[in-house]
Amino acid sequence: MNKIRKGDQVIVLTGRDKGKRGTVSARVDADHLIVEGVNVAKKHVKPNPMKGTTGGVVDKTMPIHQSNVAIFNAETGKADRVGIKQLDDGKKVRVFKSSGAEIKA
Repeated sequence: MNKIRKGDQVIVLTGRDKGKRGTVSARVDADHLIVEGVNVAKKHVKPNPMKGTTGGVVDKTMPIHQSNVAIFNAETGKADRVGIKQLDDGKKVRVFKSSGAEIKA
């Protein structure tokens, strides 16, 4: 079970974007995420007349490792760690480590 999923609000813990907050838009693989507005790089793109795209320099959001982000807890307004709790009916849910409250996805 992934502790950080698509659609979660996260805070960047390390790197040049430290302190920024964004939404996870995709998971690239088991360890990397794409967070909106974080780790943005300039990419030089060639024009492609077949697709109708013009060339130039575009901003591209690059993947960031999941260990460098923490989920945002709206109750405290801070970053928090994620734990997994098993309910009585056998379902597993994600909870905040600090409060034990269930994370609404």
